[in-house]
Amino acid sequence: MNFLSVDVDWGVDMPSQKYPIIDRRKAVPEQSIWWSKLSLAQNFSASSLGKFGYKLSFIRIDKGHSLAVLRSDSGITVITEDGDINTSPNIKMR
Repeated sequence: MNFLSVDVDWGVDMPSQKYPIIDRRKAVPEQSIWWSKLSLAQNFSASSLGKFGYKLSFIRIDKGHSLAVLRSDSGITVITEDGDINTSPNIKMR
């Protein structure tokens, strides 16, 4: 029994043959580390402030309680563990 081998060229190049595959995933931003450390209430408040241009900078532990510090062009804001927002905190930034 003879088998016939047929090589078919459909005229379509696979993308990986013509263009190299580029991994577009970015490394997880450092800032996401801070987001994972927020309490649920802080996360909700910080998300709400994000709509106004605030970005989470860091979390400060003061007397055993976490204080989320956010910055924007208009200034600094802090959020307590309970989610209370203080737009005029007495905090010094370096």
